[in-house]
Amino acid sequence: MSDFWLSIGIIAAMASVTALTRYAPFLFFAHGKEPAKWIKYLGKVLPPALMSVLIIYCLKDVNFLAGSHGIPELICIAAAMGLHIWKGNVLLSIGVSTVLYMVLVQTGILIF
Repeated sequence: MSDFWLSIGIIAAMASVTALTRYAPFLFFAHGKEPAKWIKYLGKVLPPALMSVLIIYCLKDVNFLAGSHGIPELICIAAAMGLHIWKGNVLLSIGVSTVLYMVLVQTGILIF
């Protein structure tokens, strides 16, 4: 099989999976009907659970005994939490804390 047809097959598979995930809610849940209780439950508990997993993943390689002792990471986590509590906007929280982290790390302001 040539590289061209392999690439076409990979692109087709990715497009199919993407379309399926976008259309699945419309296919599985009737229009105008109330979602099942377990769907509502998952919609309530999964976002905080996923954010917790992401925080643990981001902090797994931070060495709190060397360099800046994880201060930039902790400052940015606090900034993201504070912004989210204050404004309730996920994109604003993530965007500002990411930019703040990049500034702190690239400038080296907090390195002892």
